[in-house]
Amino acid sequence: MQTSIRQLVQDIQGEIAKGNLMPQRAAELLVNLSALLGNIAEEITQRDYEYNLVLLQFLDNETKANRAKIKAEVSKEYLAKRRAYNTRDLAIELIRSLKYFLRAQEQEMREAKY
Repeated sequence: MQTSIRQLVQDIQGEIAKGNLMPQRAAELLVNLSALLGNIAEEITQRDYEYNLVLLQFLDNETKANRAKIKAEVSKEYLAKRRAYNTRDLAIELIRSLKYFLRAQEQEMREAKY
């Protein structure tokens, strides 16, 4: 079974949430998340395209654009699109958290020298 990008990000989130993260492991996770951002961007592109096809279909069949949009937003394509964006947002926040953690660890090590 293939692991999804979303699941990889959630696994990293779970590991970070457990606490007791060593700086070396935090750096590895940071590199992994940064590498996944490209995959996430590709996923977003694909999901946007699929959703836009559904929206276009509804626009062709509806007289009012707002109704077409509402109908399209209850589709599985819209859900997949939102999940892709949410995955990107989560990955970015995890990257920020890991960077902050690593800076704090570095500062702590510098202060311990003196």
